[in-house]
Order: sequence, then structure tokens, then C-alpha cells
Amino acid sequence: MKRMFHYAPVSKALSELADKGYSVDFNLQEERIKHSPEEFTIDEVYRYEGESDPGDEATVYGITSSNGEKGVFVAGFGAFTEKSAAKVLHTLSIGDRENE
Repeated sequence: MKRMFHYAPVSKALSELADKGYSVDFNLQEERIKHSPEEFTIDEVYRYEGESDPGDEATVYGITSSNGEKGVFVAGFGAFTEKSAAKVLHTLSIGDRENE
């Protein structure tokens, strides 16, 4: 993981990532992430914490696939179940931090 940013709205993070060429919606390819996490590199993470409601929490990942696709994955508070793509990406981002 290279950078972590914080913006007021999630839409701002998505807009900035789109400007950087992250055009694929990897939420539509969740199974691919779950079954082949080694194909993905997390480039950027945008984390949002709700001031009073944990349901307002979200994480936006800017990721690149091994074949060069650049895209985003948005995970809400309830997305971090044991076998979800969000959990896989979260685990990858922790691994990247440990390797720095």
C-alpha cells in the first residue's frame, strides 16, 4: 500500500481515483478477488469512519490487477465478513504495511 488519504465524501475519493485512471469497478468482480487475491496490488486506501454511527464507515481501495487493470473496490462497514473480498483486501493491505 503506497498512500492513504481521507476525504469528506466517498465520491471525492472515487473521483480522484478515476482521474488517475482507476476505471474498473472491482465490486462487480468480487469473486475474482476472493479466489485470486495474489493477482491484485493495493495502490491506495481511503478510509472513512462515521462520527457516531459505525454504519457510516467505508473503505475505498485503489487496486491494480496483474494484467494492468486499474480500478476501485468500495467496502462498507458490513462488508468485512470472513469470506468477503473486502476481508481479503483488508488482509492484503495489512500485509503491505508489515512489509514496508
